[in-house]
Amino acid sequence: MNDTFVTPHKRSIAYHLTEGTGPMIVFLSGFKSDMNGTKAVFLENWAKKSGHAFLRFDYSGHGKSSGNFEDGCIGDWFDDTTAMLDLIAKPVVLVGSSMGGWISLQIAQAMEWHVVGLVTIAAAPDFTEDGFWAGFDDAQKAELEAEGRVVVPSEYGDPYIITKRLIEEGRERCVLRKPLSLPFAVRFLQGTADTYVRTTTALKLFEHADGTDMRLTLVDKADHSFSDSACLELIVASIKEVLAAR
Repeated sequence: MNDTFVTPHKRSIAYHLTEGTGPMIVFLSGFKSDMNGTKAVFLENWAKKSGHAFLRFDYSGHGKSSGNFEDGCIGDWFDDTTAMLDLIAKPVVLVGSSMGGWISLQIAQAMEWHVVGLVTIAAAPDFTEDGFWAGFDDAQKAELEAEGRVVVPSEYGDPYIITKRLIEEGRERCVLRKPLSLPFAVRFLQGTADTYVRTTTALKLFEHADGTDMRLTLVDKADHSFSDSACLELIVASIKEVLAAR
């Protein structure tokens, strides 16, 4: 089912919903990514074949959803996600990629009753602060303050336009600076050749989170996309583990 949904914040969210059994598997994409990425489409096809309910969607300012990317922030995309979860109104297993991993960790705190499992792929918690802001030099910080935005190169195409709002609002969303309870099965996946999210971040998240069934898997030479056939099969295996642990 392909459709759009208007959130309480009046943002039109494009989504693909596959009906099926069990908890809804929800894919949360990364920063400036969309629901047509390799991982999202592969997982949807697997869900269809295996009979699992599955949802993929575009945050506002991404893909086919309304809005401009530069106007958004982590809180907006968190709100888009909670609105989608309220719409489907059933238990979910979250599969969060990069920024989607950070958002899924926030969802796990805000909607704990809704979440029955979590798989993260190169999770990037607090990246606006620990990645962008920490990496800015004095000139970039001054430009951000004066102009309200700064341009940052990207390995994935057009440069990122990082706004002051994205940085400042992101500080209110950090999860590594306060207790992080994950009371369900969790599988953290991380590639050792990832140049966007380092293994040190994955280890920090693993050590910081509090849960009774958490595992971190490091994949040698896998990059940030985590999209070759072996990585895709590992994501599926991790989802199966989480489903079986409920």
